[in-house]
Amino acid sequence: MTRRRFTASLAFLPAALAAAETQQEHGKRVIDKCIEALGGEAFTQMPGHLETGRAYHFYNDQINGLSPAKIYTKYLESGTMREVQRQVLGKNDDEAVILLPTEGWDVTYRGAEAVPAERLTQFHDTLLTDIFYILRTRLGEPNMSLFSRGADVVENQPTEIVDYYDADNRNVTVWINSTTWLPVRQLVKRWDPLIKDRRDEMTRFTKYRDAGNGVMWPHEIQRTRDEEKSYQLISDSVKVGPFNDSLFQLPSNVKILKKK
Repeated sequence: MTRRRFTASLAFLPAALAAAETQQEHGKRVIDKCIEALGGEAFTQMPGHLETGRAYHFYNDQINGLSPAKIYTKYLESGTMREVQRQVLGKNDDEAVILLPTEGWDVTYRGAEAVPAERLTQFHDTLLTDIFYILRTRLGEPNMSLFSRGADVVENQPTEIVDYYDADNRNVTVWINSTTWLPVRQLVKRWDPLIKDRRDEMTRFTKYRDAGNGVMWPHEIQRTRDEEKSYQLISDSVKVGPFNDSLFQLPSNVKILKKK
């Protein structure tokens, strides 16, 4: 073989290797790049984070609620639900919603009331299908799978599309920017018991900044349900933890209120 022919054959080698790559292999490669872009080990070992800003709630595409927001998230070392949250929606830090793996509490100046079971279930379901929680915590679970769906341009960004499935057949489709390798948006088809049908829940992630230790986090998160706005969080700052365990515990002297 002449040198010219040998050089030409090398030029076709990357294309041949890419063609031989399976959907699973390509999906994993994209996800690995995404984790590295989010901070690599600093992201996967992150103990928690605090998002401080404003939370908007929408009904029929119109704002029906706005409040200052501080959302403390702490990651646990073990368990099925490896995340707890303290959501402070308002100006008073002593009034909060605490969401734990097995219980939740609405804490006010009057005392603490258990959150409804459906609200806790919604928190858990949203958590298990959140792409950042999946990337940090769930990729090593048994019967987890990733599949590439190829490339596309969405919202004027070149993206790679990856499908994630867990052992309970939950499916999350994520679009990852193929230049920055950061998540652009995710889609979950979530069951709505009121209409007895699935609804498309799309979440978009923008305005990434360093949250500390090289961890990249979106400062704007917007969620739509069947193309209607339902929620938006605009963060003025995001900071990596750790946080004291007491933030996620009821004070010893708090009054436990009965459900109305």
